[in-house]
Amino acid sequence: MGAGFPDSEYKGRLKAAQTRMADAGLGAILLTTEPDIRYFTGFLTRFWESPSRPWFLVVPANGDPVAVIPSIGAALMSKTWISDIRTWSAPEPADDGVTLLATTLRELVTDGKVGVPSGPESHLRMPLTDFERVKSAAGLTFTDDRGIVATLRMVKSPAEIDKIAAICAVAGRAFARVGEIAREGVPLSTVFRDFQRLLLDEGADWVPYLAGGAGQGGYGDVISPASDTALAPGDVLMLDTGAVLDGYFCDFDRNFAVTRASQTARDAHARLIEATQAGLDVARVGARASDLWRAMADIVGGGESAGRLGHGLGMQLTEGLSLTARDHTILHEGMVITLEPGIETGKGKLMVHEENIVIRADGPRLLSPLAGPDIPVI
Repeated sequence: MGAGFPDSEYKGRLKAAQTRMADAGLGAILLTTEPDIRYFTGFLTRFWESPSRPWFLVVPANGDPVAVIPSIGAALMSKTWISDIRTWSAPEPADDGVTLLATTLRELVTDGKVGVPSGPESHLRMPLTDFERVKSAAGLTFTDDRGIVATLRMVKSPAEIDKIAAICAVAGRAFARVGEIAREGVPLSTVFRDFQRLLLDEGADWVPYLAGGAGQGGYGDVISPASDTALAPGDVLMLDTGAVLDGYFCDFDRNFAVTRASQTARDAHARLIEATQAGLDVARVGARASDLWRAMADIVGGGESAGRLGHGLGMQLTEGLSLTARDHTILHEGMVITLEPGIETGKGKLMVHEENIVIRADGPRLLSPLAGPDIPVI
């Protein structure tokens, strides 16, 4: 087992990939990034924070995946369902897995091309010079993976949905305790640190992402690190977290009024919840990502300049589709997405609200605890 799933979960993913690979004429898919490798193996480690070593997984047209990894990862990989684990002593600048990977590809690919994820949000996690050396040494034809991995990852299994629901519940409990840590006079930086402690206390494994803001009538952006400015009466405080449990993210936020809520904050918060509900009403199998965007944008305003009002969610904080005017991705049962409308509250000020949902055959299911229209006062 790996990442809390039985081996059957990974074997099902492999079978689905190999069916699509046969249709696309691919002899293998080469994976180099953490979420893609974990998707097929369950290999979960924070060691990816170190960029010193490349990691590879070859998904062949037939048979089980083969891990080609630095020897430091052999013990952990052996705890997953992967049995063919080939290692080298890394980092080795002269040949950092190049020969071993090329040899493995030549062995496994008897017909067809080698696909490498190359579409939106993909990247190659190895030196480009080494990738060119691998292609030359393998003597095979390389191409994109026809979007196979991204398409598979976009639709979550029931087991994956349970993981996301669990971390959403953790964050929901932490948000319910914000009154313990945030009040007039407390520096925003202290609130950020203490909120991460609440998330860990409620059961998160770690908190890779926490952003937010505070200010009179709203905040300037939703991505800045916290300043040491103390919360003041009438401020709107927003906390947006991407916490992780067993390798899966939640991603939703909450707004709070400090000491008292201005009419501007009250009205904006109610409008955001109205927009969120409008997105929920449209979030059905067969709808397009752009349909959800339109439903929310019509309420919060801004036209196409309203930007992205939500996105896919799973092993990464953002993945897959975007709720924009130009993303016409069709919603399928099992997709997990965020609804994230935003509204201007004044010059240089805004408020945003975010919820996490899963698309079901009979309609959307909330994974995060839906906020009410009244902004909480702390």
